[in-house]
Amino acid sequence: MVARRPGAPLPLTVLTGFLGAGKTSLLNRLLGDPALADTAVLINEFGEIALDHLLVRTIGDNIVVLAGGCLCCTVRGDLVEALEGLLRDLDNDRIGFRRLIIETTGLADPAPVLHTVMLHPYLVMRLRLDGIVTVVDAVNGPDTLDRHPAAVKQIAVADRIVLSKSDLLETPARRAGMPRLLARLRDLNPSAPILDAASNEASAARLLDCGLYDPDRKSPDVRGWLAEEAITAVKHHGPARHDDRIRTFALATEVAIPTSAFDMFLDLLRSLHGPGLLRLKGVVKLAETPDAPLVIHGVQHVLHPPTRLAAWPDADRRSRLVFIVRDIEPRRIHELFDAFFGVAAPDRADRSAVTENPLVPFGGADHR
Repeated sequence: MVARRPGAPLPLTVLTGFLGAGKTSLLNRLLGDPALADTAVLINEFGEIALDHLLVRTIGDNIVVLAGGCLCCTVRGDLVEALEGLLRDLDNDRIGFRRLIIETTGLADPAPVLHTVMLHPYLVMRLRLDGIVTVVDAVNGPDTLDRHPAAVKQIAVADRIVLSKSDLLETPARRAGMPRLLARLRDLNPSAPILDAASNEASAARLLDCGLYDPDRKSPDVRGWLAEEAITAVKHHGPARHDDRIRTFALATEVAIPTSAFDMFLDLLRSLHGPGLLRLKGVVKLAETPDAPLVIHGVQHVLHPPTRLAAWPDADRRSRLVFIVRDIEPRRIHELFDAFFGVAAPDRADRSAVTENPLVPFGGADHR
């Protein structure tokens, strides 16, 4: 049998959420949608015996269960092997699918799952991150967020947030807590729409295809992907912050920056702040190709291979970067950004002071 030539990278959705949030129930419902009939699913289990997959409707042989560990730690080799096996079977017409969903355990940090794909030379050519979907339990969510930092991070990095079990808020006290939970979710991640599973808002159409490209228009949707307006609105009008360790903010400039300077900016950014740089999205006007913007997407210190657009998709031709960070003061990144993008300010180092002065410690502009 001759394997067929691989096509365009397949969209990858990571489904996460804390223990008991309802990930499997949501996945079960989604897989009943005819729109997902061409979806392969990889399910991770925590413990010696895999049980959750028994509750998931199978689609032919397109479900792989990884048991005995958590994707964020012990089974990354198994994850690569499972993904390679699925793609190999696809190329040899043993199975057929056009998108992939990975369901993590409730204890998992989704970032290492994405790193596994982004850093693997073969997988990064075959898969593209479409989005991270995080499920939040409306009943136990507030307590979970107070007790478990992993749950906070799962929400902070999400592209879509699904609120589960809202129909179980049967007491006045529980119902009264809902506005506070919603405010906290918006505060943690203002760019992610919150969809109520009990109201059937969390459909496949609203959870998937949330990446850069609009599947209906077959063209890039930079504004929708960056959600810069939502971040700005919460910054100026949002509720008081519940989780001081997490910050979401956007930076923009009309200035076209040389490619070499932008590369240095990214290198410094990742070196100084890699672990705390939860998500980075951006569209950048480079001096060498101002009419063909560069799209970047990163998770902590790992960047997905940049995408070059043939043209600006709309009239907004600014460079725009959106950050979700943990334990980083936004001012630090603002100042580094201004230094590299030529924004002058009194008593602040410029790009040359950061990169060319041998007396300034590495990253000196970022420390006061």
